[in-house]
Amino acid sequence: MANDPILSIRGVSKTYANGPTALEAVDLDIQRGEIFALLGPNGAGKTTLISIVCGIVVPSTGSITVDGHDALNDYKQARRRVGLVPQELSTDAFESVLATVTFSRRLFGRSGHSAYIEELLRDLSLWDKRHAKIMTLSGGMKRRVLIAKALAHEPDLLFLDEPSAGVDVALRRDMWKLVHRLRDRGVTIILTTHYIEEAEEMADRVGVIAKGKLLLVDDKAALMKKLGKRELDLTLVEPMTAIPAELEEWAPTLENEGHTLRYVFDATGERTGIPSFLRRMQELGIAFKDLETSKSSLEDIFVGLVEEKR
Repeated sequence: MANDPILSIRGVSKTYANGPTALEAVDLDIQRGEIFALLGPNGAGKTTLISIVCGIVVPSTGSITVDGHDALNDYKQARRRVGLVPQELSTDAFESVLATVTFSRRLFGRSGHSAYIEELLRDLSLWDKRHAKIMTLSGGMKRRVLIAKALAHEPDLLFLDEPSAGVDVALRRDMWKLVHRLRDRGVTIILTTHYIEEAEEMADRVGVIAKGKLLLVDDKAALMKKLGKRELDLTLVEPMTAIPAELEEWAPTLENEGHTLRYVFDATGERTGIPSFLRRMQELGIAFKDLETSKSSLEDIFVGLVEEKR
């Protein structure tokens, strides 16, 4: 049973009455203990999908199973296993940190006086602020309170909706340390982001979503390898105004106002085409003073995918 996904989404879509389709039919399995990044621009459908799984939005079609419980027909049991850190800083301003987090824990039927809450608040650097009213806290501290609230009932599945939006560097670092500790304890983490580097650094698998459609889901390393184009940039001695016809079979492009000749090749292919390309350049008398290769980032892959599907 250990290989059963903790979250199974089948045919889930959302169309608003007299409005647009916010989410086209999504099929997705999330494995226990993984960190999964749902990557997409603003308005892509990331928050809609999370809101459906967390019971905030009712889907138009489809089914959701959380740890074996039907999220639509057995909502309470499914929701107990889920923690959500929303984008918005919506916390009870006049309550203290400790009271707010304790209340969230009790909502799910767990005891209020708990060593776990102290450990959690210490992990999030909130223990010294436990008696402070939330209205007195900085934006970064309020974000920490939201994370503490989401984790108060010890969920197995944690959603982080745009966790780095408006967050300072110190909190981001603390948050990722906490995410790794949680994963070590067996918590499954799903984060939505439009920060490419966040997905690239943290996730085991990446899903790319745009305009309500899940375009691709893959292991991050496999995704990088599969789409692993590399660029060879040649800094020319003399700038060019046009690509010579003799080089067209390699399809290079001119960059940097004609000072750079760029050749894109497949790093995973048997032949890169670089030796023949450089040989041809030499034959044509095209001199260069510098040469640099770089691999495409997840950002390049993401932009390429989104443009391809338009």
